[in-house]
Amino acid sequence: MAARGSGDEEEERGKVGLHSLFRFADAADVLLMVAGAAGAIANGVSQPLMTLLFGDVIEAFGSASRHDVLHRVSEVCLKFFYLAIGSWFACFLQVTCWMITGERQSARIRGLYLEAVLRQDIAFFDKEMTTGQVVEGMSGDTILIQDAIGEKVGKFIQLTSTFIGGFAVAFTKGWLLSSVMLSSIPPIVIAGATMSWIISKLSTQGQSKYNEAGNVVEQTIGAIRTVASFNGENRATGLYNKYIGNAYVCDVQEGTATGLGFGFVMFILFCTYGLTAWYGAKLITDKGYGGGQVVSVWMAFMTGAMSLGEATPCLTAFASGQAAGYRMMRTIRREPEIYSDVIDGIVLKNLRGDIEMRNVYFSYPSRPDQLIFDGFSLHVLCGTIMAIVGESGSGKSTVINLLERFYDPQTGEVLIDGVNMKNLRLGHIREKIGLVCQEPLLFATTIRENIVYGRDDATTEEIMVAAELANAAKFIDKLPNGLDTIVGEHGAQLSGGQKQRIAITRAILKNPKILLLDEATSALDLDSERVVQEALGRVMRDRTTVIVAHRLSTIKDADIISVVRCGRVAEQGLNFAHIHYIILLPMEFNLSLVNFNQVRTLNY
Repeated sequence: MAARGSGDEEEERGKVGLHSLFRFADAADVLLMVAGAAGAIANGVSQPLMTLLFGDVIEAFGSASRHDVLHRVSEVCLKFFYLAIGSWFACFLQVTCWMITGERQSARIRGLYLEAVLRQDIAFFDKEMTTGQVVEGMSGDTILIQDAIGEKVGKFIQLTSTFIGGFAVAFTKGWLLSSVMLSSIPPIVIAGATMSWIISKLSTQGQSKYNEAGNVVEQTIGAIRTVASFNGENRATGLYNKYIGNAYVCDVQEGTATGLGFGFVMFILFCTYGLTAWYGAKLITDKGYGGGQVVSVWMAFMTGAMSLGEATPCLTAFASGQAAGYRMMRTIRREPEIYSDVIDGIVLKNLRGDIEMRNVYFSYPSRPDQLIFDGFSLHVLCGTIMAIVGESGSGKSTVINLLERFYDPQTGEVLIDGVNMKNLRLGHIREKIGLVCQEPLLFATTIRENIVYGRDDATTEEIMVAAELANAAKFIDKLPNGLDTIVGEHGAQLSGGQKQRIAITRAILKNPKILLLDEATSALDLDSERVVQEALGRVMRDRTTVIVAHRLSTIKDADIISVVRCGRVAEQGLNFAHIHYIILLPMEFNLSLVNFNQVRTLNY
C-alpha cells in the first residue's frame, strides 16, 4: 500500500523524489558522494572564514601603528595562504567526486532504461512509447538526471555550507547587525521556492514538446525517400516548427520566471546592503563596534545570503532531474505483460513444430474495441506448409504476431507441441522460430552483421551455406566487399529482392523448426519474387511453415490452404475448389468471376 501510494503521488506530481534519483548508487558511488560532500562542506566554509580574515585586515589597517601594520597584515596574508591550500584541495575533492559519481550513476540508469525498453512487450510501443521518446530518454533525460545527481549536488552542499557558515560567523561577531540583516532571508526563500515550483512545471511541459519534435525528426529521416517523393519537406518542417514553437513558449515562460526570480533576489540583496551600511554606522557610534567587525559581519552575512540566490540553478536542475527521473523510472519500473527473458518456463528439448490456435479471441491493445479474431482456430501439423489467405485486414498477419507471442490472446490458447505458449520459455521458443516479414528490416551495418544477428557464433562457412539456400550467395560475392559490405540505413544500398534474401539468410542461419513468412514477396517485382520464391521453396523443406500470402501465386507449394474471413477460418483444404478461395482470386487479379476459368490455368 505504501509503495502504491508513493507511486500515485509521483503520478500526480509528474516527478520523483530527489532521493529516488540515487537509488541506483553502489558502494563506490556512496564513497564518492561522502568524499565529495566533505569536500563541498569544507569548500563552502572557506568563504565565511575568508570574511574573518578580511575583517582582520581592515582592523590592521585601521588600528595598527605605521611601523606595525605590515607585520600584522603579513600574519593575515599567511592565514590566507593556508586557507587557499585547504580550499584548493576541498574544491578538487568536491568537483571530481561528484562528477565521477554523476557519470557512473547516469550511465547505470541509461543502461537500465535501455534494458527496460527492450524488455517491454510490443503493446508498450503501440500505446505508450515512440522511437523519438526512447532516443530523447537516452540522451536528454539522462543528461538532466546526471546534472541533478552530480556536480549540482556538490554545488548545493557547498552553498548550503556557505550559508550556515556565513550566518554562524555573522551572529558570532555581531548579533545585532545580523538580526537586522536577517529580514532579507524570508523573501529570498519564498522567491526561490516559487521559482523552483514554476520551473519544474514548465520544464516538464517543455520536455514533452521537445520529445514530440524529436519524434517528427526521427520519422522524417527514417522515411526520407517517401518524404522527398511526395515533396513533404515543407510539411515535415511545418510540423516540427509547430512542436518547437510550443516548446519555445515553455522555454520563454521558464526563462521569464527564472529572470524574475533572480531579479527579485538581487533587489532584496542590494536593499539589504544599504540597510546594513546605515545600521553598521549607527552601531559603530552607539555600541562601540569596530570597523573590521562591521565589515566581517556584513561580508559573512551577505556571503551566506547570496549563496541562497546562487543555489537557485541547483534547485532548477533538481526539479528538471526529478521530472526526467519520473519519465525514466516509469519505464524502468513498468512490468511487461509478456516477459521475453524469464528462465522459469518450459523448454521443449525435442521441438517438433506442431502448431495449434484454439478458440482464440483477440483485439490489439491499441484498438481494444475492434475484435480481430472471433473464436479463431487453426492447426498446423509439424513439417507441413500452411498458407493463410484472406482479404486485407482479415487478420492474416495477426496469426504471425500471436505465434511469435508479440501479443497474448484475450481468451483461447496458442499451443506449440501441445503446450500453451504462456508456459514456455519465450526466449528459447523464439530461437526455434524464423521470421521473414514483408518489409525486411536491416541494420545500418555490414551484411555479415545483419545475417549473424540471428546467431552470433556463426562461422563464415555457415553464413555462406545459408546464403546459398536463400539465393543470396551470388549477389553477395559480386559486391566489392562481400559480406563486409555496408547496407546503409534500413538497407538502402540494396534492392528489395536483395534485402529480402538477406532476411531469409538470417532466418535460415537459426535453423528454425518453425518458419513464419509474413507476405515475404508481396513488395517485390516479378523477377525478384521468382528468385525469392525459389529460395523459400528450398528453405521450407522439413520445417513447419506458415505463409501469410497477399499474392496467391506465392502459395503454390502449400500443403494446405486456410482462408481467413471475419475473424475465423472460413475454409481449409488441399485444393483451390473452395468458394471463399474462388472469391479471392478475381479480387487479386482484378477480374470478374466470369473469367475465373482462365485464371485457374495459371501455374500455381
